[in-house]
Amino acid sequence: MAKSAKLKLTVERRGRPRKRAEQQRALETRGAILDAAIAEFAERGFEGASIRAIADRLGLQHPLITYHYRSKDILWRAAAEHAFAQIRKGWDNSAPESSDLLPLARLREEYATLFRYTVAFPEFHRFMRQEAFTDNPRLEWVAETVLAPLLARLIPQIVAAQKQGLLPAVDPTLFHYMMVSLTATLSGLGPEMQVTSGLSAKNPRVVEAYWRLVDETVFGTPARGKSSKVR
Repeated sequence: MAKSAKLKLTVERRGRPRKRAEQQRALETRGAILDAAIAEFAERGFEGASIRAIADRLGLQHPLITYHYRSKDILWRAAAEHAFAQIRKGWDNSAPESSDLLPLARLREEYATLFRYTVAFPEFHRFMRQEAFTDNPRLEWVAETVLAPLLARLIPQIVAAQKQGLLPAVDPTLFHYMMVSLTATLSGLGPEMQVTSGLSAKNPRVVEAYWRLVDETVFGTPARGKSSKVR
């Protein structure tokens, strides 16, 4: 190999780790922007939120966000896709579609994953609820683009479990939205619960006790030897 070719190859190899590091930083920056956007939209709604306020949450310059997301509408849609991508990733880890889990067991894992995501990131349900107040293009878009594929995954599992007599014989969509509301209880009502009872939705024992209650009530899987009472 010629000396010039060897030198070029060496430079290319040295440049790869730097390029990968730059790509990783860019991914982390976009992830942080999208998380901050969800929090801002959750608190203020689409109309009240601003890209400048999102930048302030992160201590970034406003143009850095518009470099990645040219408008507030594009940013909102990217934030919605980002949130549901995290949920799908959790599902693929805990209950992959290629696994031999029975429908009820898979549903249990999927809704538990959704619950734990909303406990860790309570802004998510508030973000979605802001759009449910009015009929708007964003709600229609997220229903078609994001929610429809998720329902296409869950509904057949619900139907299969119903046919086995393991879930109530109701419209499977009603069952799904009942479960969504149960997974959102701590993220939505946590502040009120703490004022009325002193129980904190940030306390891991409270989180575990609540999910055991849902697990036993809906899926009929009592945690043997464990009490749902928080000590």
